[in-house]
Amino acid sequence: MLQNSTSLDATFAALADPTRRAILARLTTGEASVSELAQPFSISQPAVSRHLKVLEGAGLISRGRDAQWRPARLEAGPLREIADWVEQYRHFWDARFDALDNYLKTIQHKGKRHVRKRR
Repeated sequence: MLQNSTSLDATFAALADPTRRAILARLTTGEASVSELAQPFSISQPAVSRHLKVLEGAGLISRGRDAQWRPARLEAGPLREIADWVEQYRHFWDARFDALDNYLKTIQHKGKRHVRKRR
């Protein structure tokens, strides 16, 4: 469990930055080099490389090597861990919304009975 928590911490920390999230979004379309990933941003390639190191450390990307080309590719496994973690809370909120729905129906039913008695 501690390893899973550490993995979640690293993934959430990596996803906390909008540039890193944009890089992951770009990588959903396929592998890309640092220069390709840097194009839409007004930051330097070394800055993009630092973002890639954080993403790689969190296991969200992997880097290959083909001569001079080091493509980055998305590794979606850690995103599945986050989805599973969030799913636990979805059940919590679904139960809360169901309870609220039942409460509102009870109030509406009582309100209709109260109006009928007044007539």
